[in-house]
Amino acid sequence: MGKFIYAGDFTVDFDDRLLAHLQIVIASKLRRGESFNFSWRDDPDMGDGRTILWLHPSVPLIYKFFGSRPPVINRAWIEALSQSANTPAGLRIVPEPEAPGGGEHLNHNDSA
Repeated sequence: MGKFIYAGDFTVDFDDRLLAHLQIVIASKLRRGESFNFSWRDDPDMGDGRTILWLHPSVPLIYKFFGSRPPVINRAWIEALSQSANTPAGLRIVPEPEAPGGGEHLNHNDSA
């Protein structure tokens, strides 16, 4: 499990694979100077609610991955996450779709 750390004191755990995809989508929006909501369902251990963060380019953000190997990036998942990020509700975690044609994947280093 990787860690998403926002503003130095807010930490949430995400699977490394999901975190790598979120990093690409979030970095793309912040690089353009866009602020936006990011929301997800909380783990049942945390009360089974939901959390919403307002992400802003000036606030420190850290992605801490548990594993040392970058995951393969699914281009279709990046697109699905990006579409959600561009709605008024903001970025939501959506299920990973199958890559088109069964193989539209990128190495993590090729997608940044």
